[in-house]
Amino acid sequence: MDIFEILKKGESETVEFKERFNKETIISLVAFANTKGGKIIVGADRKGRVTGIKAGRETAQRYLNEIKVATYPQILPNVDEYEIQGKTVLVFEIKEYPVKPICFKNRYYKRVKNSNHLLTLDEIVDLQQQSLNISYDAYPLKENLSSLDTALLEKFVETINSRGRINLQDDLLTNLTKLKLIQAGKPTLAGMLLFGNHGFSIHIGRFKSEDTIIDDLLIKDPLLVALDEAMIFIKKHISLSYRFDGSLKRKESWQYPLEAIRELLLNSVVHRDYKHSSDIVIKVFDDRIVFTNPGRIYGNLTIKDLERDDYVSSIRNKLLAESFYLMGDIEKYGTGFIRIRKLIEDYPGVSYSISETGDFFKVEMRHTPTKPLLIPKTDLPEKLPENLPEKLPVIQRQIIENMLKNPKITYNELADITGKTRETIRVHINKLKEMNLIKRIGPDKGGYWEILGPQSTKHTKE
Repeated sequence: MDIFEILKKGESETVEFKERFNKETIISLVAFANTKGGKIIVGADRKGRVTGIKAGRETAQRYLNEIKVATYPQILPNVDEYEIQGKTVLVFEIKEYPVKPICFKNRYYKRVKNSNHLLTLDEIVDLQQQSLNISYDAYPLKENLSSLDTALLEKFVETINSRGRINLQDDLLTNLTKLKLIQAGKPTLAGMLLFGNHGFSIHIGRFKSEDTIIDDLLIKDPLLVALDEAMIFIKKHISLSYRFDGSLKRKESWQYPLEAIRELLLNSVVHRDYKHSSDIVIKVFDDRIVFTNPGRIYGNLTIKDLERDDYVSSIRNKLLAESFYLMGDIEKYGTGFIRIRKLIEDYPGVSYSISETGDFFKVEMRHTPTKPLLIPKTDLPEKLPENLPEKLPVIQRQIIENMLKNPKITYNELADITGKTRETIRVHINKLKEMNLIKRIGPDKGGYWEILGPQSTKHTKE
């Protein structure tokens, strides 16, 4: 350990300076033990300048005894003594404690950046569960098994077996007991969430503005059903267009990648804090979807961690995560936001952001319309008519190109492909007709477009 380098870098999430040993020193050690561990240099001011302390032969041991008496469970940091510029400093080092949380005189602290913060009651419970490897959704309830939907239970087991990640061959009760969704003949919270009337809700609304709602839905069904209902509502209220790639069949193009939306829905129900009675709230706007669910990021993860591809996830509700993994809805634990980033790469104009507000975790997926792809003349099909004017506007070249690909293309489809309004498309089509570059054969419904010119391809009506 290079103490001079530590003093030079200054205080941080894992380093603190104290001019003397006092109760604040012990509080910082407790906060370090409850977070990522850290070092305290006693005998230096806040700027890292060495002030020194008066230390005798038993000074360090006396301080260690004070730490043991004031903490529970008792912690015992390492301590080293240094002489710097003729002055004595003590360096206390504590690692992240395996059994958390540690308290100082019945008060619990955590380290946030370069300061100590009191833990809330929920954070205390979460730390206890993490250190004991306990999942909140594993607690058995007092409900009877008759309160679970038998059809959903059977479908659940059937889906798991079809995915092949595990083979469940016993009777239904034994299978669910093996998965810990039932304990001692009672459903766990996870079992009730998946198959029963659990009392938690997903509230989805379609908003025109922050204070104008035009449609909403409150979903209280078992999660196996609720996710599909939520997807149907969201798909109903986001844009859908169609594109053509030269084949006869048109392809759907959603405003957002549907797989990313489902990933965010799964994240909401799997990682939410079920100690809170608040709803999962999803707001669909013209240009964004906002997912807000109770519970901050679980464990020692931060928002910056979730933005990397190498983060290690901490799971609050392990039974729910395991269940959705076995059904194939989750590809791999702790990779949800990695998948979301990859899914939106193919959607220009779509981005997402993560934030925490109070006790809530929020993800916003935003769609910013991009300019339509301008097709240069060199990229047009070889069979375009030779009599096209040299300065023909790009939008008119796009119209002709797409009519060549699909002679039955409609005004609305051309508007979706080019990013223009239907009225704009109509104006340019009329101009192309006036220049005798295109011709409509047959009625609006059932007819088709013919591209005029010596090299155009004639199309006959089917």
